[in-house]
Amino acid sequence: MHHSPVRAVNTGVNMKRGFQTKSPSSTPEMIANALRQAIIQGKYRGGEPLRQDEVASEFGVSKIPVREALYQLKAEGLVTFIPNRGSVVSELSIEEVDEIYLMRMALEPTILQRAIPTLTPTDFIRARGLLDVMDETDDPAGLAELNWEFHATLYGAANLNRLMESIRVLHTNSARYMAIYLGGEDRNKTSQQEHRNLLQACTERDLQRSCALLVEHLETAKHHLLGILRQA
Repeated sequence: MHHSPVRAVNTGVNMKRGFQTKSPSSTPEMIANALRQAIIQGKYRGGEPLRQDEVASEFGVSKIPVREALYQLKAEGLVTFIPNRGSVVSELSIEEVDEIYLMRMALEPTILQRAIPTLTPTDFIRARGLLDVMDETDDPAGLAELNWEFHATLYGAANLNRLMESIRVLHTNSARYMAIYLGGEDRNKTSQQEHRNLLQACTERDLQRSCALLVEHLETAKHHLLGILRQA
């Protein structure tokens, strides 16, 4: 199936790098970033092939950087390599949601607990600013990326780079689901209130309450997402 050239989503905020692994300083990174956004936005459906020759033609490059980009997306769980079919967009599944949120609930309270004592006023200002932008954003893919930026702002002070990278990959894995989850206005308002409650607890340096609110936030998201997928 032919697609028009994909472009990164404009969320209206100057974010550090969103779901990108690094600044797009090379052609494979640029292609991976654009394809990642297109998958998150739903421009490619689960099971849809990503043919190297078509992608290469859209970007005006050879197949080599496309192949590297697809391997990066495979590592992030967004692309699956199938024998005799090549690369396809990974399917959305109940099992994946369950596993992703099991891992997030294990890892994210740990990094938040380490981060809270060293969070700065600048971190809190940035987190509030991201929530304000989310209030004015109606693009589901943009909301998913802003959601990651909010959580990353709270977790970054822990200075646990390997753990942070693992969590970033989980957020990338769940971004397509988050775009569905945050797509409803009522659910987004509820999620935003949960975010503000979490931020307030972090501001008060209340480790126990912050971690409890985070787990509750993740449990609620998981429950809602599973409900959507079971109805599909």
